[in-house]
This record gives sequence, structure tokens and C-alpha cells, in this order.
Amino acid sequence: MSEQVIAPRFRGFIGLTTHPEGCAASVRRQLQVVRERCPGSGLGTILVIGSSTGYGLGSLLTGVFGYGAKGLGVCFERPPKDPKTGSPGWYNLAEAQVQASAEGRQLETIVGDAFSNEIKEQTITALKERFGPIDCVVYSLAAPKRLDPSNGTLYSSVLKPVGSSYTGKSIDLRDYSIGEVTIDPASEDEILATQKVMGGEDWQIWMERLADVGLLAPGCRTVAYSYIGPEVTYPIYRSGTIGKAKEHLEATAQHLDSVLQKHCQGNAWVSVNKALVTQASSAIPVVPLYISLLFKVMKEKGTHEGTIEQAVRLFNDHLAPDKSPTLDSEGRIRLDDREMDPAVQQAVAELWKQVNSDNLTQLADLDGYQSDFHALFGFGLPEVDYSQATEVDRPV
Repeated sequence: MSEQVIAPRFRGFIGLTTHPEGCAASVRRQLQVVRERCPGSGLGTILVIGSSTGYGLGSLLTGVFGYGAKGLGVCFERPPKDPKTGSPGWYNLAEAQVQASAEGRQLETIVGDAFSNEIKEQTITALKERFGPIDCVVYSLAAPKRLDPSNGTLYSSVLKPVGSSYTGKSIDLRDYSIGEVTIDPASEDEILATQKVMGGEDWQIWMERLADVGLLAPGCRTVAYSYIGPEVTYPIYRSGTIGKAKEHLEATAQHLDSVLQKHCQGNAWVSVNKALVTQASSAIPVVPLYISLLFKVMKEKGTHEGTIEQAVRLFNDHLAPDKSPTLDSEGRIRLDDREMDPAVQQAVAELWKQVNSDNLTQLADLDGYQSDFHALFGFGLPEVDYSQATEVDRPV
């Protein structure tokens, strides 16, 4: 065991250090929201694929602590290795398991490549031995690469427009200045690769394998996460390579819904969620600037939600076994309804026209963006004394 005083170090949108106690405090904050807003029971077993950060972590915490489920998470995270700290997701799950143990709840984690056949089979073994059939499967993988187990091909996703180059406003996270970014269009191979990584193929493999071995409980519900966003981000997001992958994800949901209805009278949906600060979103040109402006508007209107508030609303209003979800014309759950409120989008569009390097701090919620970004790595939480050494070796 070792204790260290850990200072924040960042390179662009990459955190070079993680604060274990800061991540633990962040998890405890999320659990406070879950305990205040959820019924405490109602769900048998939840499997979360991609369970360590963001919406996946929020779903796991909501299912286990908010609905009394036995929880199994699958994720790829880096443990601490002297002198390096572990990844944020490692410490998030370490604290989640501490809290679960203290309350007598069943929460386990399988660390490994969720795309691989080996981890799928390891998960199936754990479910058969200690959990039983699953009532809810959340698919929340956000990975830059995928090794296809069927042919050994390594696919890498790209953040590019489709069809033509894109030039637009973007924020430089190194000095928070506004400039223009130009991105060349993706090739057909890059579009396919992004779809292979971020589309619905692996989700379908998981669900069909779980069905084959009899691990889907009657009425099992599964959900995967997506994003649409405003027109200003369409060229780089919804109309770009990521958008093509999300279209594939949504088509997969429709297919899986039909499969599950026949197999166990279950359902499959895509939930379109609100824009939030994540490591993945920080890497997408244009999006951090849009998020900063969006946060400014939504906080002033009192409609802003963080990750855990979105996860809780998803379960409380749509995903819990006794709920009939409200779907849009494409069959999707829309948790982005408050973001896409016309009044909100009009206000953001006006700010988008005006914003530049000189007025950025006045027009955008830069402090909120930066605070959320640092919190991803366990930094900036007022209840943590960062001058004190903290235990780095925390087990998952």
C-alpha cells in the first residue's frame, strides 16, 4: 500500500494523474442523488457494459443503490502501478464497491475488453454462478478502438465529417481561446471503422449471447446511449462519422427489440441523452464550446442536469420495470428534451453568433465546464484536502 500527495496534471483533454479520494468523493455525491430520488427497490439484476465512468457508472449506481439490484459491471480500466495512479474508472468502482459492501449490496466488476469473447464468457460464468437472469442490460461502451474477435481486425474510430470538409468555431482547451478548426472528410474505411467501434454490432452480440444461454429474465430491458445535439454540431457529430455509428446503434435497437419481444417479452431502446462533459466529448472539436454555452443557458433556466440526474430520470421515468417509456417517432427515449427545448436552443444559437476569445468568459460557463472536466479525474472537489497524502492502491 502507498500514499501520495497527487497534483492535477493535464495534457489537452487527457488527465495524466487521477486523485483516488476525489473520485471516491464524486461517487459519494452521485449516491446522495440516487438515495434521495429513487425508490430503493424494484430491480433484480443489472448488467452494465461500460460501467466505470459517465452514463455507465450512473446507471450502475442507480440500479444497485436506487433500485436494489444485484449489479455486475464490465469495463476496461487501468489499476494503479507505482508510481502511476490508476484510471478514474478504477477508483470510481473501488468506491462503489466499498459503499455496496457497507450496505450489504452485491456489486461486482469484471475488468477487461468487453469486445472480446473471453470477457463475454467470463461475464456469463459470473452471472450463472452468482447472479442469475438479468432484468436490465445497459450498454455504455465508449472506446476508441475495437478488436473484432470474429476476424482479428483492429478498428479505430475517427471524429470526422462525412462528404466534405468542415470549418467552424472551436475552443482551445489549453488556453480557452476561440479559433477555427478545419477537418477533412472521412474515407469510407474510416466511416466503417467508426461504425464497427461505436455502432450496435457488439451490443447485438452481447444480447444474442445472453439470450442463447438463458440469462435474460422475462421482460428484460436493454438500453444503449446516443446523442443528437443541435444543428451547429451536426457536421462533426450527427452528420459525421460518429453520427453514422449512432444511426447503426439505433437500427440495432429496433432489431433487438423485435428479438427480445419474441424471446422474453423484453425490449431494447436507445436513450438520446443530454450533452455533458466527458473525456470523449472534450476530444470532439466544436462540442466543448457548445457545451460551455449550453451550460450557461440551462443553469440560468434551472434545467441543467449532470450525469447522475440523467441516469436517475431514465430509470424513474422510463426504464424501471413498472414504467412504460415515452418514445419519439423513431422509437427512442429522449433524455435530451430539456437541452433541445426551442427556447434553450435559440438562446445558445444567439450566444454562438456572438462568442469570441474576448467575451468567452462572460458568455460561456467556462468555470462549470472546467470544474466538471477536472472532477472526471477526481480534482477540484471542495470536500477533499488535496494537500494531504491519499491511498493510491485501492482494490477493484
